[in-house]
Amino acid sequence: MLKYYIERSSIILKTMATEVIKKNGQREPFNPDKIRDAIWAAAQRTDLPDETKDEIVERVASKVIEMFEDVDIVATTEIRDAILEELDSVSPEIANSWREYEKNK
Repeated sequence: MLKYYIERSSIILKTMATEVIKKNGQREPFNPDKIRDAIWAAAQRTDLPDETKDEIVERVASKVIEMFEDVDIVATTEIRDAILEELDSVSPEIANSWREYEKNK
């Protein structure tokens, strides 16, 4: 996947991960919306205001997606770890919600 950035009147092309490897070894196309959806699901289990949830979801998702821009293939465990690391610093409440869900599923 290519992303276009305009920076000081020049266009910069960056690649985004194209494939993820799931825990069971299956491969599937990288879908950045799944990152946003997973963070949103964890945020929904908190008492934070919706506007705050939206801001945190977008901030964390954008940062995590950016981390994997120059990687062709990424493991879902790497994505999970990156999400939780970012949530720990931005919103420990959502990070705790994520971990609690994982523990109980």
